[in-house]
Amino acid sequence: MQELGPKPDLDLDFVAPRFRSRRLLQVIVAAMIGLAISAAVNLIEGDWTNLDVHVPAQLALLFALWALRKARFELANAVLLVTATVSISVLIWQNSGLRDPAVIAYPAILAFASTMGGRRLFFFLVSMILLVVASVGVANLQGWHINAVPRHTLGSMINVSVVLSLTAFLVWLMAGDLRAALAKVTAENERVRRSQLRIEFLATHDSLTGLPNRILARDRFGHAIALARRHQTMAALVFLDLDNFKNVNDSLGHPRGDELLRTVADRLTKVLRDSDTVCRQGGDEFLILLGDVSDRSDVAEIGSKLLGELTAPFLLDGLEVSTSGSMGVAIYPDDGGDFDELLKKADIAMYVAKDAGRNAIRFFANEMNSGALEDAHLVSGMRTALARGEFLLHYQPQFDLASDRIVGAEALLRWRHPELGVVAPSRFIPTAEQSGLIIEIGAWVLAEACRQMQIWRSMGLAGLTISVNVSSLQFQRDVIETDVVNALDASGLPASALELELTESLLIQDSSMVSAALRRLRGRGVSFSIDDFGIGYSNLGYLKRFEVSRLKIDQSFIRRLTDDKHDKAIVRAIIQMTTSLGLVAIAEGVETEATLARLIELGCHEGQGLHWAPAMPPGEFLEFFMRRRSMTSIAQRRA
Repeated sequence: MQELGPKPDLDLDFVAPRFRSRRLLQVIVAAMIGLAISAAVNLIEGDWTNLDVHVPAQLALLFALWALRKARFELANAVLLVTATVSISVLIWQNSGLRDPAVIAYPAILAFASTMGGRRLFFFLVSMILLVVASVGVANLQGWHINAVPRHTLGSMINVSVVLSLTAFLVWLMAGDLRAALAKVTAENERVRRSQLRIEFLATHDSLTGLPNRILARDRFGHAIALARRHQTMAALVFLDLDNFKNVNDSLGHPRGDELLRTVADRLTKVLRDSDTVCRQGGDEFLILLGDVSDRSDVAEIGSKLLGELTAPFLLDGLEVSTSGSMGVAIYPDDGGDFDELLKKADIAMYVAKDAGRNAIRFFANEMNSGALEDAHLVSGMRTALARGEFLLHYQPQFDLASDRIVGAEALLRWRHPELGVVAPSRFIPTAEQSGLIIEIGAWVLAEACRQMQIWRSMGLAGLTISVNVSSLQFQRDVIETDVVNALDASGLPASALELELTESLLIQDSSMVSAALRRLRGRGVSFSIDDFGIGYSNLGYLKRFEVSRLKIDQSFIRRLTDDKHDKAIVRAIIQMTTSLGLVAIAEGVETEATLARLIELGCHEGQGLHWAPAMPPGEFLEFFMRRRSMTSIAQRRA
């Protein structure tokens, strides 16, 4: 905001070069007119004495006009002031001495010199005037030069009037300039004061909603705690996060999202008491400070009212929008004694409310903290693991059921923690998703899987496809295409040897960003499969729209295939549908010979599972592949 920044210099007219030149021009012209009037009066009276002053002075002023026209302001100003001082001094000497009316022009000359001239010129003129006054006075006292006492005539009256008029004109100009300067300084000071107030407001308030921000929230909650301590009551810190606010921004645009935030702020404020405070933490997060609380039921009642306000539809530019909120509550003094501790615990409770299905309120409990601390340690450990190379990939072979030949491998992430040992993927991957670290981890997995597959291809393991699970967050953050291209370019692996395993939850979003990214990757030659097919929406429409190549039948159906007729019917339907669409069905979790026989009977194309091998480190996978290929070659020769 431009008005918040102070100007380095005051842009006042009285110091502007153009303005100063205009003022100087006015004074030169006024001086020339005054000299002309004085000369005319003298000539009318038959007094030719002062022509030796008027003529040179007029010529000097004409020279000053020429200098001013050539933009030589300092020269023109000096000529004017010196000419005026010398002319007045000569007139004083020639006429009535110190009694001459011309003396009254000296103060005006000095006043003008003090504002329009430099310091040297000002002191030079002061010295000259003092010298003239002293010289005239001493000459008269010593009898060297006697100035006659003036006799009042019409001409002397006119001369006095001219001098006074010129002096008054000059003083009036300077006084006007001073008043204008003071007015501008006052206006500038007022602007600066308003800017300072605005800066102070922005430092403690949210610019979008006008609500107090976290800085002011900390201060006000400190007062609430002090009052609660004095009155032996409680204070509550409520952390509110709007549910699915990102969808509003993505679908309706940020302007409507901002309007929704402002409307939410208004509704929250209207529900609360005057002693309570609503603050905007940032994004779609709000803090609600409740003071003078007697027990938790008071907070629960207020929270219910707030949630009711949020669930009522919002009207945004004529469009009705529905939302809700998730609230976490921390209580003083039960849950902590300061703002930061209570904020952290309210945040934890809010995420518990999210996990409970949203549109809910949850009070902090100690068991929440242990889970949050564990997640925090995991996040910290994963950051370190990326730097130290603690992550590794294991590879589970994928078989063509008809030929019993290895056709690919699925890359599966493992974490060997130096203290915790092997951390199960089911434990750390959800935390990586929630923290956003899955972006960096996913990029590493793609790069490492492509690198390893290219090494195997160079060793003669041609025709294999490497399957890599990708997170929906990689698509939402619009990094998946860059990560895939970087992995392929760095490894030299052909795009046709890479398959991305997608979740159904990603595909049902059907956002333009996801569709465009998949289309571009498909154009490069990358293939797609759908992971855990059968347990989600199983929407046949996206099979065609996204041109997937394989469906991975979820292992929950495969493991009960020989015992449960319903699972057998589901697997048969999936295989028949896949075959009719020209796709490949691959079964996960094949563990027994009976399961494999049933899959072959149902017409399944591919499989993977412990029946053949678990996921193995790269070296063991290579040995397993070579051993299987040797066994296949021997069997073929015998046949």
